[in-house]
Amino acid sequence: MADVPPQRAALKRDPNFKWLMRGGAISALGDQMTMIALPWLVLKLTGDTLALGLVIALMSIPRAIFILIGGAVVDRYSPKRVLMLTKYINAVLLALMTLLVLNISAMPTVALSDTLSLTVVISPQMALHIIYLLALGLGLAQAFAMPSGMSILPLAIVPEHLPAANGMMMGLRQITMLVGPLLAAGLLAIAGDGGGTVSNGRGLALAFSFDCFSYLFSAWTLAKVALLRDAATPQAEKQSVLRSVGAGLRMVWDDVPMRLCFIYWGTVSLFIGGAMQVAMPVLASELHGASTLGLIMGAHGAGTLLGMGVAAKLGARLRFVAFGTMLLLVDGIAGLLLAPMGYVHAVWQVSLLMLTLGLLTGYMQINVFTWIQSRVPPQMMGRAMSIFMFIFMGLAPLSAAATGWLLTQVSLSQLFLGGGIILVLFAASAYLFTPIRSIATTTP
Repeated sequence: MADVPPQRAALKRDPNFKWLMRGGAISALGDQMTMIALPWLVLKLTGDTLALGLVIALMSIPRAIFILIGGAVVDRYSPKRVLMLTKYINAVLLALMTLLVLNISAMPTVALSDTLSLTVVISPQMALHIIYLLALGLGLAQAFAMPSGMSILPLAIVPEHLPAANGMMMGLRQITMLVGPLLAAGLLAIAGDGGGTVSNGRGLALAFSFDCFSYLFSAWTLAKVALLRDAATPQAEKQSVLRSVGAGLRMVWDDVPMRLCFIYWGTVSLFIGGAMQVAMPVLASELHGASTLGLIMGAHGAGTLLGMGVAAKLGARLRFVAFGTMLLLVDGIAGLLLAPMGYVHAVWQVSLLMLTLGLLTGYMQINVFTWIQSRVPPQMMGRAMSIFMFIFMGLAPLSAAATGWLLTQVSLSQLFLGGGIILVLFAASAYLFTPIRSIATTTP
């Protein structure tokens, strides 16, 4: 461990790493702005939870479907070129989103339309269809941005510094998940969150425009990065995308403990994960406003960061049971925390529950990734992680779309109560009727 400080000191002097960190920090903050502003815009524009579920699904499903294709494109071209292209595409889409919000905000007085010489006034229904298209475009761009972003670091950093670089980048991401929602909450509270309607949507427009700027800024910093080696693989050695995906699926299926965990995670994601993506903005709407959404998501981010720190510092001493038992125990506790979420009426109470949920999430996130990495051969790691990501990106959006409709039939408190009970039942059933509880923490 004595060589860790010198590695980090060398990283801080590495120009490639500095440019990647700067661009990554600003881009991640911008993404958090959009994650708060977009669901709030849809809710204030329509008041329809079904529309909110569709927007989340339109962003998530294309990303899940095309992420494996995105990985193949990155293998054939430079990750830097692919990532740069996605940043420009995202900047254009968010600029259009900003103009759309400004146009909607100007509708009562049409003063802004006169200033910009706009002759077409966009109705709320037309605006919603445009939001659908922009959300679809953002999801498609992310399908290529994610694999290229994960591939560029090993090409820009010397191998001996890669573990420290990954750790610092992961920590940065968690910090932005904490700070970003709080900044978004403050921005919307000060500049206007379109409360009641979107007639006062300056805060929303500023949030989207900041994310647009963040992509342009990170594209500029990315241009400063000089790759140390080429990622291209000789054409003769390339395996077709379908064969590569099939080999990864066979590897996961043949590993029985991994197969059981992946099936369990997929089931939880389908029934619970997407539902919470829709329920949280609706809960914030019923409490105070968009700033509340930022506060409760910031509390979750703080808990996640704290949980990751606990896992890193005390992970070995806290493993008093096997990995599988710990996984099911944490999910059972999470279900008990979710159940009362719709019955609390104070922001601090929701924030406290979200902080605790984040603590559990961060702790298990480190343990899950470590467990997968201990089982998977290095040459299969990328495919195993892409399948793991596909489970949450592909199934949770289906749940989100269904939840939008479900909230037209049941109350929000009933949704949280039912979701919490279902999660507890899933964890208890998996413990009683499957071998998951006996899955070891490490694999020889």
